[in-house]
Amino acid sequence: MEGGGRARTRLPFGGAARIPDLGERLTFLFGLLLAVSALTGWYTGQGEGTTVSVIGWHTGTLGKIVLFLGLAAVLVVVVRALGVTLPASFPESLLTIAIGSAATILVLVRLISVPDTFFFASRGLGIWISLVCALGIIVAGLLEASEEL
Repeated sequence: MEGGGRARTRLPFGGAARIPDLGERLTFLFGLLLAVSALTGWYTGQGEGTTVSVIGWHTGTLGKIVLFLGLAAVLVVVVRALGVTLPASFPESLLTIAIGSAATILVLVRLISVPDTFFFASRGLGIWISLVCALGIIVAGLLEASEEL
């Protein structure tokens, strides 16, 4: 016993997947960040004497879908916290992985193919954050799947 008379407890070294609900927490975090990052500068460039930034929302339908996929990831966690569960044949982790995969594909499309109307701009920080968050949702889904086993 040290100092205050309480015994210290040690956490077992079981890996990150052993922390309860880590997958859910990461899904919520990355989903929220993905939704917010769709409202940040995906493309930036120099205009006529000013710096121009184009947010993901203004890059067309793909940017809007990325925002709603981030909100869908958050909604999966919130609905699960309210006690609603999906059938056993379709686990929540599979839904999370599907949302993350769709978001990753859409962000990669915008990363590789810059719309013609933004020819003057280069890729901004927001699109890279979106890509990391979309990949993070996939990882969170995989952690949820390992917790379900």
